[in-house]
Amino acid sequence: MLAHSPPFPLVIDYDAENHHNFSTADEDAITLALQHRDRVRRIHLRLPVPSLQKLITALNDKFPILEFLHIRPPTKNDIRLALPSTLEAPHLRHLRLDHFASPRGSPLLRTAARLVTVSLRWVHPSIYPHPNDILQPLSLLRQLETLEIGFCSPVPQRDIERQLLNTPIMTCATLPNLQSFVFWGVSAYLEALLPRMTTPLLEKLCVHFFNQLRFAVPRLLQFIIATENLRFISAKFVFYHGAVVAFIHSHVESRLITFYVDVTCGHLDWQVSSVAQIFNTLNPLFSAVVELTLGYREHTLSSEWHNQADRMRWRELLGSFRNVKTLRVHKGLVGELSRSLRPDGEPPLEILPELKEIVCPAGGINDQTFSAFTHERESVGRPVNLIAEDIPVGLST
Repeated sequence: MLAHSPPFPLVIDYDAENHHNFSTADEDAITLALQHRDRVRRIHLRLPVPSLQKLITALNDKFPILEFLHIRPPTKNDIRLALPSTLEAPHLRHLRLDHFASPRGSPLLRTAARLVTVSLRWVHPSIYPHPNDILQPLSLLRQLETLEIGFCSPVPQRDIERQLLNTPIMTCATLPNLQSFVFWGVSAYLEALLPRMTTPLLEKLCVHFFNQLRFAVPRLLQFIIATENLRFISAKFVFYHGAVVAFIHSHVESRLITFYVDVTCGHLDWQVSSVAQIFNTLNPLFSAVVELTLGYREHTLSSEWHNQADRMRWRELLGSFRNVKTLRVHKGLVGELSRSLRPDGEPPLEILPELKEIVCPAGGINDQTFSAFTHERESVGRPVNLIAEDIPVGLST
């Protein structure tokens, strides 16, 4: 049928989640369509791994009009797919590969200079590519607007540090049109990449960290300082059973996220410790933040998760936002915050010196939870108003 059809462009789109009876006939039909390389404009495949492996071998030549390539297995298992080294797509605009080995051996990125979107997600950690292998092809993508780089699990920080000592980073990438950058992985790898990336138009930065004992992110700080569009005025943290998430906005009432950070860890004390380390390093960025929200996913709480966080870690986190005027606290964290703000010999204005109001559920006001803090502020002529209001905070922005 294809052999006798008009030479219209072909779209190959098959998602196994929407078609539960993927058959041999379906696989044969996709294989036949892929043989018409000069007509294939779009490929989106989400298929069982054995079928994907067979079909990927058909991508072994030049696809002259291909603009969209998205391949992912419907699994989170330890899968490592690989593109043929002979695949070329000079007109490719959007590339997303999930659970693939690094494409450093493929000419695809080197020849697809028109790429607007590149998403390489869930690369296996045993093949963490050296930053040179990521930066070199990126340096050719002058039209790139969206970049996502993600690894499926952590590697020890010392392994990355050893890799960088053995092979120094020699490549820089200027991405003049990049607007969004998303990263999943460990902080040492991100810290290696960022000093070599120049992104003058970046508007959104999302960072997903695995659980680590220590977070050192000074280069992340310098990268954001050098990026003109990344300026912040409000911040929201959400603590829940699987991670802690921070949403940072450039406008108080905006729903558009400018900077996003999450850390995958399962205990409240670890979560507070993680974000305290990260945001304490980044604190020069938050001088204009006037509104801070602290919340959690209440319905996921358990006694094991909700262990008490260290008071000094809470104070370290709050200390990153010295000019906050409004603090919003979800009812599940009222006890935590009242303990951290309660006077214990520190100077009265050491934490949140510009604070004007605390917004929390009525219970946190009626039972005098914050009374020690508010009395101290009144004594130094810096009163803080308590406003009764529920804070329904989930994982939305």
